[in-house]
Amino acid sequence: MRLQGKVAVVTGGGSGIGHHTCLQFAREGARVLVVDILGEKAKRIAKEITDEGGIAEALGEDVSSEEGAKNIASRADNLWHRIDVLVNNAASFHHKSTEEATKADWETVLKVNVLGTSFCTKYAVPIMKRQKSGSIINVASINGLVATSGGWMIYNATKAAIVNMSKSMAIDYAPSGIRANCVCPGMIHTPAMETLLTQMGRPERKQKWTFWDRVAC
Repeated sequence: MRLQGKVAVVTGGGSGIGHHTCLQFAREGARVLVVDILGEKAKRIAKEITDEGGIAEALGEDVSSEEGAKNIASRADNLWHRIDVLVNNAASFHHKSTEEATKADWETVLKVNVLGTSFCTKYAVPIMKRQKSGSIINVASINGLVATSGGWMIYNATKAAIVNMSKSMAIDYAPSGIRANCVCPGMIHTPAMETLLTQMGRPERKQKWTFWDRVAC
């Protein structure tokens, strides 16, 4: 087990990509703090891990709140006295065009996707600096690299921001022994995507899943 004794914090860990990220970290030996705004979902995933013999704790917290992000880092530090990996996975999906997007839409997506990534990193980094090691993994999207059509403007903008934020973090924290990387998944079959496709009135897309059916639920 490659991560024996390590501590991983995964935001948005209650479903989809976050869910399976939590499971894989645990299977590699890490102690996992499963964070989700819906605490019951976080508890369900933590129990799934402990039922398999792993170590996990659940935390219901909102990453878009700076106080919430501070609580996440404090909880991991209080439990296990370190944070080896921070996965900034929590995201808000808003399918709105430039003409449709309201101030409230912008604020919702920016708070979760951009500020949430920044706040969680802000409070995890001092713990990583204390250890002189750590890894930050920011989950962006292919939408952050290639603008997609059909009303994804807000989401595209925030994911592009995360791509560049990750580059800045990598430069800033390398001298402290902390790595920062960004992953940009394409479309993956997750509960959030199912809900979004339904809202968009595109249920036919659900019949076209191929490879990704096997990696998310």
